Amino acid sequence: MSLYEDRALEEMLQWRKEMTGKPGFTNDFTKKIQDKLNGFIPEKGQHIITKSIENMVKTVIYGYKYISGSPVYNMNLESREDLVRKKMKFYRNTAAVSGAGTGGAGIIVGLADFPILLGLKMKFLFDAAGIYSFNVKNYRERLYILYIFQIAFSSQNRRREVYDIISDWDNYCKTSLPENKDNFDWKTFQQEYRDYIDIAKMLQIVPGIGAAIGAYANYKLMEQLGNTAMNAYRLRIFKL
Repeated sequence: MSLYEDRALEEMLQWRKEMTGKPGFTNDFTKKIQDKLNGFIPEKGQHIITKSIENMVKTVIYGYKYISGSPVYNMNLESREDLVRKKMKFYRNTAAVSGAGTGGAGIIVGLADFPILLGLKMKFLFDAAGIYSFNVKNYRERLYILYIFQIAFSSQNRRREVYDIISDWDNYCKTSLPENKDNFDWKTFQQEYRDYIDIAKMLQIVPGIGAAIGAYANYKLMEQLGNTAMNAYRLRIFKL
């Protein structure tokens, strides 16, 4: 392997350690705060969140809107990941602008950023899949994208479950992949995601600081997704 591949493998192994570790005190404490914050979101806000995630999952599963260009072949890992980082920078900056524009203006306006951010995240993942040479016209690859999203934005317990799935992806596809696209458990998916980001979104609606927090939160959430995607695809490339 090249020096770059050695470094990428080392980063992926560290990421694997983080994904498979046991939840600590911080995870439990944060979960309790998130559960309380859920009670402050009005019914209309709850509906925006739930429908946005449900629509996003169905859009990905049925394969329209996000489909990007053809997969990229005949390129080494370093060149691929240079392209992924450029994509991540573009979507990260776009997400920050969206967060700043809707921050500090009240809960409903603040939550208007929610479906925008979801769309940016999914578009990035579809672009990244193609750069790593995986064809998103294949249902299996679109489902893999949803699992990348899950492992990026879930509790530690759920991350461990998802890692077990994606680390043995080929076998999972042969034995456990839902043949009926309607059978994907989007309710668990949406609950894990909304719990994960509730704190950032609640702070985003505070007047005076909401715009800055909205920009920062979106920037960091997109960056986290980018790093997760890189390691999730490295997992398949290195076949560990």
